[in-house]
Amino acid sequence: MGVLAGYAALGLILAIELTSYLVFGSDHELLVSGVSGLPAWQIMLAPVGGGIVVSALLYLGRSRGWLQENRSGGVADVMEARAARSGHITVANGLLSATIAAVSLGSGGSAGREGPAVHLGAAIASLIARLLGLPPRAIRILLACGAAAAVAASFNAPVAGALFAFEIVLGHYALRTIAPVAIASVTGALISRFHLGATPAFAMPALSPAGLLDLPGVIGLGLLAALLSAAFVRSAIYAPRWIGETANRVGLPLWALPPLGGVLIGGLALIAPEILGVGYEATSNAVSGGYSIAVLIFLVVLKLLATAITLGFRFGGGVFSPSLYLGAMLGAAFGGLLALTGAETAGMSFYAVVGMGAVAGAALGAPLSTTLIVFELTASYEASVAVLIAVSLATVLSQSIAGGSIFHKQVLRRGYDLSRGQARVLLQTIRVREIMSPMQEDEAGADVDKEAPCLFDDDYLGKAIGFLSAEALDGTVVRSRTGDQPIIGYITRTEAHAAYAKALAEAHEEEHS
Repeated sequence: MGVLAGYAALGLILAIELTSYLVFGSDHELLVSGVSGLPAWQIMLAPVGGGIVVSALLYLGRSRGWLQENRSGGVADVMEARAARSGHITVANGLLSATIAAVSLGSGGSAGREGPAVHLGAAIASLIARLLGLPPRAIRILLACGAAAAVAASFNAPVAGALFAFEIVLGHYALRTIAPVAIASVTGALISRFHLGATPAFAMPALSPAGLLDLPGVIGLGLLAALLSAAFVRSAIYAPRWIGETANRVGLPLWALPPLGGVLIGGLALIAPEILGVGYEATSNAVSGGYSIAVLIFLVVLKLLATAITLGFRFGGGVFSPSLYLGAMLGAAFGGLLALTGAETAGMSFYAVVGMGAVAGAALGAPLSTTLIVFELTASYEASVAVLIAVSLATVLSQSIAGGSIFHKQVLRRGYDLSRGQARVLLQTIRVREIMSPMQEDEAGADVDKEAPCLFDDDYLGKAIGFLSAEALDGTVVRSRTGDQPIIGYITRTEAHAAYAKALAEAHEEEHS
């Protein structure tokens, strides 16, 4: 799985690269300098053309049933598949979502490539697991292996890739999952190093050593990172909803959204080309101290807006790279402001690195993963400790303000609350038909009131338990929603609670053994 997901991530990177060369004639990781000599019309039209292709791909996906909604897949879809769909992701969905992401990011869409890579790796894992006939528990582990290898290949960071799979995809650190996920993550990183070299995703300067005077600064940056990550979470979640509702209200067809979004992205790129694509070059410039304080603050605002437009107008892409970008800009600006006070601090580069980890960790709900990414990128123990302090503060405060991380809120919009663990999800995924006692309508005894309120076979376990408790019933008949709604089974309160207890025990064993 590490080999397959590693090469899948590599293929996505090369596809984005090819699109970028076709559109801009430049490496997608160096778009800032690459577009500097291009005419304004080309910069403006590039994302519009990409939007037209994205519209065609979305239409193809919806007409063929490859996409569940008018959007490409991402990390939240992998989390949903792990928690509620027995790890099922179609490979057609994964390939089409990756293609949409390659076109979107290569033509200037302001988003990240890591989310689509994780989704593609998980889709391949799901296919392999089904071909091998693996049980659900093994499928979930294989999903985590695909995600870990994809992240490791994207960032050249194997430890962070493994932790991301544990924190985000699996949601636990069971002993039996450590070895396969670690092997897959290291394999993905080795594939990336073999083909792309051992250099990290971001060019990192040597960081100045931090002193005791930097501790209050790190705490202050953590507080600011909480506010920025909360704003990022809200914009990433509500922009697609608000833009979709507005389009419906004015009668604008969904296929028109990506080209229209391309117009807006192109307009912003004329002001600041730093917002284009994954933003790695701009992030590296911020860490290296290449921007003034005013420019850094300006780029934070524009990047927030550009990413909201990209996601809201149905371009493909993830949120990992934008969160690192925003954190680097915020941290560098904060470090620059501290320098103006005359205080002896570790400097802009140090605070830019800390801001990267703090904003990304808080927004994604992955504090350990982002801390380890910083350590693998910088090899600085001091910076990693500072990130851990800042991201701890930022995560608690940001999730209190925004109500959760981006990924959890995206899954919640689809009806599954993962923030309270697997116990709540079980109530939302087990169907009455799976635990009822089958029976025919003519088998219902005289003591069964066929006209009384009943449950249906597609009702969830949570509704069944609540219904039996509210009606003070020991059991009730179960009807089918088809035809004249015949009685097809009977469920008791004891059966419902026993099914829930069994599912909880299995989930607990999976998460702790």
